[in-house]
Amino acid sequence: MEHLKMDEPRLFLGGRVALHAGDCLDVLRGLPDNSIDAINTDPPYALTSITERFGGEGAAPAQFGTDGAFARASRGFMGKKWDTGERAFSVEFWRECLRVLKPGGHLVAFSGTRTYHRMAVAIEDAGFDIRDQLAWAYGTGFPKSHNVSKALQRRRVEDVSAVRVICRAVRDAMDARDLKSKDLVLHFGGCHPRLIDHWAARDTDSQPALPTWQQWETLTALLALDRSLDAEVRRLNDRKGLAGDAWTTAEVLAEHDGVPGGFGEHRFSSRDRTIREATDEAAEWVGWQTALKPAWEPICLARKPVEGTVAENCLKWGTGALNVGGCRVGQDSVTTRLQSMAAVHGGAFGDPATSAARRGLEATISDPRVGRYPANIVHDGSAEVASCFPMVDEVSASRFFYSAKADGDDRHGLNHPTIKPVDLMRWLARLTCRKGGTILDPFAGTGTTAEAAYWEGCNAVLVEREEEYQAAIAIRMGLVLAGPDEKKRARTKLAAAEGLPLFGGVEAEPAPFARGVLGGFADDALTAQERGKAATARKARARANDKSQSGAAQP
Repeated sequence: MEHLKMDEPRLFLGGRVALHAGDCLDVLRGLPDNSIDAINTDPPYALTSITERFGGEGAAPAQFGTDGAFARASRGFMGKKWDTGERAFSVEFWRECLRVLKPGGHLVAFSGTRTYHRMAVAIEDAGFDIRDQLAWAYGTGFPKSHNVSKALQRRRVEDVSAVRVICRAVRDAMDARDLKSKDLVLHFGGCHPRLIDHWAARDTDSQPALPTWQQWETLTALLALDRSLDAEVRRLNDRKGLAGDAWTTAEVLAEHDGVPGGFGEHRFSSRDRTIREATDEAAEWVGWQTALKPAWEPICLARKPVEGTVAENCLKWGTGALNVGGCRVGQDSVTTRLQSMAAVHGGAFGDPATSAARRGLEATISDPRVGRYPANIVHDGSAEVASCFPMVDEVSASRFFYSAKADGDDRHGLNHPTIKPVDLMRWLARLTCRKGGTILDPFAGTGTTAEAAYWEGCNAVLVEREEEYQAAIAIRMGLVLAGPDEKKRARTKLAAAEGLPLFGGVEAEPAPFARGVLGGFADDALTAQERGKAATARKARARANDKSQSGAAQP
């Protein structure tokens, strides 16, 4: 296959990490066949139906009165334009991933609970074998839901009649020219015809909508609408985003004092944080909302078909299997209880009374393996998640599943809404790629996949389209080998020291630093005996902590 020429990548960490700037599909077309050992990535989840409906290129700006709520929504998750499914749901894209991956190479792709099915189908249609679905459970999700009771009371019902007058004028003008909504979409950036249907709603339609001022001017030019309606269109648009009379006249009972949901400087804003006495209609819907709190993300585990048998593929390509032994959970020594089946089979395999059978019935032997077989559920170790598991031997059963706890070094002060813990990405890198192999991340974000690959002895090829995240990757790569003082400075925004000449230009030297290994990998250098002692100590601490908490809960 002839490959496209690419710009030279930017290299980090002695050439072990290569960053390609540009669209992931274009970059993939320039990579050679069978050159990648594993693909670990977190594609956009495409959680924004408004983008698909009204956010076309060249479309009139989506607005919602003075607060711009629709405009924010049309930009994608947390206001990001890249949150679309143009690649994650594309068979063509995943087919390119399949081509560059070695036979037997694994693909790990995060997704959202609402859109996972579309990504998984595209991956399978591209030729991958779907091997499993992992679940990443966490306790840090924040609900983004619509409060039905509040929405009912905030409605501007007094504007409905006035809006219908505008809609009636648009509909009459369209009917006079025998025009359908689909005939006008090209004048509004290729929007969905339903948007224009709402502007031209008939009196029997349930959802009349007011066009923005820019949209109204376009409609006026196309349909020769009566300009005497201009003042009313402006007045009604100025009221968008404002609460109706039922809300503004209601008694204020209290005010919300919590921190708005979001991350960093990106927070959901609300101009009105008051709690007001509900109308009879709104009171019937108190407590009803439109979404649950997110607490897990599905992860697609797929594999490129192997050549021959799995064993033959592993020998030829170094891919095809998962590193179960290197990803075992915890430090418990596994024991196996043997039981003779002779009695079940009527002595066909020997007399159950023989000494060999008795040994089988009685024996418990130690397995040399340490740690539990990894499961397809991983979590963040938070108290919220741990409480969902039953107690086993007075300790939460959450310890049986891999825990990837986030720390301050995961974010480094970088603003990205979906940064995954480096611990989690290291576990996935170790699971899917042998040391010395190459991991591809076509949606690199801030580069956590590359940092994880580096610490697991692998190389990384990154692709990132957004310039702000290309810069973030450079920052992260520069901090991989940095000391704790430098990392702390990176994630802390300092105020300017104006008027303080004593501290001007003075910077403390960072203390000597040896990189601490994250999570359960910290015990890798220990002997089996030392790991056993460490596991016993952890269990004792956990039991003591559980007992102290249960004691504190007693009245």
